Amino acid sequence: MSYRLSAHEPYYQTPRGAAYLGDSRIVLSDDKLVGQVDLMVTSPPFALRRKKDYGNVEAAEYVAWFLGFARVFHRILKPSGSLVIDIGGSWNLGMPTRSLYQYELLIELCRIPGYKFHLAQEFFWYNPSKLPSPAEWVTVRRERVKDAVDCVWWLSKNPHPKATNRNVLRPYSESMETLLANGYKAKLRPSGHQISAKFSKRNEGAIPPNLLQIANTESNSWYLRACRDTGLKPHPARFPAGLPEFFIKMLTDEGDLVVDPFAGSNVTGEVCERLNRQWIAVDSVQEYLDGSRFRFREQIIGNWLVREIKARTKKARSVVAKRRKIKKG
Repeated sequence: MSYRLSAHEPYYQTPRGAAYLGDSRIVLSDDKLVGQVDLMVTSPPFALRRKKDYGNVEAAEYVAWFLGFARVFHRILKPSGSLVIDIGGSWNLGMPTRSLYQYELLIELCRIPGYKFHLAQEFFWYNPSKLPSPAEWVTVRRERVKDAVDCVWWLSKNPHPKATNRNVLRPYSESMETLLANGYKAKLRPSGHQISAKFSKRNEGAIPPNLLQIANTESNSWYLRACRDTGLKPHPARFPAGLPEFFIKMLTDEGDLVVDPFAGSNVTGEVCERLNRQWIAVDSVQEYLDGSRFRFREQIIGNWLVREIKARTKKARSVVAKRRKIKKG
C-alpha cells in the first residue's frame, strides 16, 4: 500500500509509492511525516553557472536556499534515518578554479543548532562515461582534466544511523580469490598494519569502498523512448539507478519509507518499487513528473500512460504528415 499524505493529493501513485507536484518544503511539511522517514536520497539542482531548465541556484545563494529544505528534512527523518545528497561541483566564473559551495553546505548542515546533521561518511560517484568539461579549461586550453566525480554526502540525525554494509557486499576480486585459495600468513605489513589470520577467512563478499563507479548511460531506456514518443522533455540531469540503489540497500529494509524531495524523473521511486520500499517523490516541474510515470508502466494506476502515448503519438504523426505534404507541394 502506497504512503499517502494527509494534506496533499498525489499527482500519481503506485502500489508502493506516490509522487507529488509542488515545492518539497511545503509538501513534506505534512504532520503525518514527522519522524517517519527512514531515508532521504536525492540529487538537488547543482549550483551551476549556466542556468538550467530544472531551476538551479547560483553558488553564492545556494547554501541559504538549501538550508530552507534541510529544516524540513531533519524534522521528518527518524532518529535512525539518513539523508544522502548527490551534489556536483561548480567552477568559478571565468577561472579554472572550483567553487567551495558544496563543502560550505556540508559544514553548515553539520553545525546549525536545532537541525544539525552528522557526516556519517563522504562518498564519491565516479562516472566514467562523463564528457570532458568544462571545455574551456579541459579541451581548449588543456589546463585541467575532465570533471567526472560528484560528491555524495551521507548525513544522519545521530552518529549511529541504521546501516549495514552486508547488503552491498561485492564479489571478491580474482587476486583475493587466489589469496583465499592459497592461504595467507599473518604478518605486519610495511605500512604498519597488523594483518591477522582472520584476513584469510572467507566471508560473504568484499566490502565496497566509498568510491562508487557507476556509468550514467541510459540512451535507449524505456523512459527516454516513451518521452520521445509522447513529445515530453526528459529530465536533463538524471542519476543512474545504481546510485540510489546502493544507499537504499545499505540504509533501509523492505517496507521502509524513502523520500526524494527533488525527484526529477523519479529514478529513486523506480528503485524503491523494485526493492519493495515505500516511497514519496516530490518535484516542482509538472512535465518531469509526467515523464516519470513511464518508469512505472506496469504498476501505474489508471490508464493515463496508454491514453497519453496514443494522443501525443497521433499529434506527432499529424505534424510530420503536414510537413511532408508542404514539402511535396
